[in-house]
Amino acid sequence: MEALKGFDIDAPRWDQSTFMGRLKHFFNITDCRTVLLPDSRLDEAKALVESCRAGSVPPGTTEEQLHYAKKLYDSAFHPDTGDRMNLIGRMSFQVPGGMAITGFMLQFYRTVPAVVFWQWVNQSFNALVNYTNRNAASPITPKQIGVAYVTATSTALATAVGLNLYTKKAPPLVARWVPFAAVAAANCVNIPMMRQQEILNGIAVTDEDGNQLGHSRKAAVKGITQVVISRVTMAAPGMIILPIIMQRLEKYRFMQVSMMLFLEEMTTCPSLFHSLIFMVPAACSLFPQRCSMAVSKLEPELRESIISQYGDRVSYVYFNKGL
Repeated sequence: MEALKGFDIDAPRWDQSTFMGRLKHFFNITDCRTVLLPDSRLDEAKALVESCRAGSVPPGTTEEQLHYAKKLYDSAFHPDTGDRMNLIGRMSFQVPGGMAITGFMLQFYRTVPAVVFWQWVNQSFNALVNYTNRNAASPITPKQIGVAYVTATSTALATAVGLNLYTKKAPPLVARWVPFAAVAAANCVNIPMMRQQEILNGIAVTDEDGNQLGHSRKAAVKGITQVVISRVTMAAPGMIILPIIMQRLEKYRFMQVSMMLFLEEMTTCPSLFHSLIFMVPAACSLFPQRCSMAVSKLEPELRESIISQYGDRVSYVYFNKGL
């Protein structure tokens, strides 16, 4: 147990500078089985992590137990505040939650009421996920949350309904891709709107050792852009490839009987599950969680401030881009 006294529980278990290292990390913390654990178990994991940080590892604790406690901590507690995140907003809930909602959007795309309802459900889910995984160092008011939610939902609905009407005479496959177009458009609005404070006032940036250097709007734009790309990528395989599969299956007689809806759901849900269980961690791994930016690319005033205090000792700043 002596070796565990100096155990650095916050040290990355896998190399975060490589895609494969980040992929292993996010496979670990987006494990959807963790959403089934009670809050008491999560609080125990948090207490163990905090004890380890304080240099007081309970007697008999193994390294594997510490790694598992950190896994639960990273999956359920916000990295900036340490507060337990709501269950639906956690990345570990993306697979079951995303599978159900995406399945319904892909299934019920033919009528305007169905499109409106399921896009509203999806954007409500997305708004909660975006708020939960924001950079908490930049506070947002309830009014700003409401404006972001209404704007993103309106964008998704306008895109979905507009394309739904526009594609009435288009090939069926094109109509099946309408939900993805709406989701992509809404993500481009929802995430920046939910994190508008970071764009307006800047995101906290630090040096390599975690010492805060100031706030940067350019860093915020970079981080939020990467999050938007990741979210669209996360949805793409299931919402682009699955419609092609279902379009081909519908040509067969057994898919044209009254049980078609049931059979489509039986085909779609497992496919979405396997798509999301890989794409959620893969999309989160596209860019490092601890994002960096060269000092030379910062705003002039912040750049001059850093250079005047540190000279050329600080060439890059670091910040949490959020998820």
